[in-house]
Amino acid sequence: MPQINLLPWREQERKRRQHDFMIALAAAFVAAAIVVSLAWFVFVQMIEAQRDRNHRLQAEIATLERSITEIDGLERQKERLLARMEIIEELQRSRPEVVHLFEEITRQVPEGVYLNRMTQQGDTIELKGIAQSSTRVSALMRRADESVWLTDPTVTKVETTESGSARQAEFVVTLKQTSPEEYKEQGL
Repeated sequence: MPQINLLPWREQERKRRQHDFMIALAAAFVAAAIVVSLAWFVFVQMIEAQRDRNHRLQAEIATLERSITEIDGLERQKERLLARMEIIEELQRSRPEVVHLFEEITRQVPEGVYLNRMTQQGDTIELKGIAQSSTRVSALMRRADESVWLTDPTVTKVETTESGSARQAEFVVTLKQTSPEEYKEQGL
């Protein structure tokens, strides 16, 4: 029988398998390195994209905060302007009242009563003057009480003084200024 030596063939097959294994191992290592590198690259890109979005959001937030501050300033300015407009409208509405007040006072002051001074604070009017007698001051108060523009007459002071041969009464009267209902309804 012929003798066949299979040992070199087995040795070659083992070396070839070992060589194929090393190549497969190297290929697996290279593939694993590529996958890890690729994953690392993808994650780095995702992190950078998120950082860019965060920076953009922070910039937008800062812009919106500046806008909000500006809007708050505009709202305060608007409130101040509205308050000024209300004051101006109130002055416009009360402007004719001064004319009515002076006209009413000239109508209500009886003969023999002379006014030296007239002051107004809010709706309170203070009249200082001289009358020929204290009855003339009473007449002034009665007339003021009947007026539609003047109410609540109160005598603060009446003092009788001598001026030469004549006697006169120095007085201080306070009144309240009102607006008649017809006046308010018509907006006059």
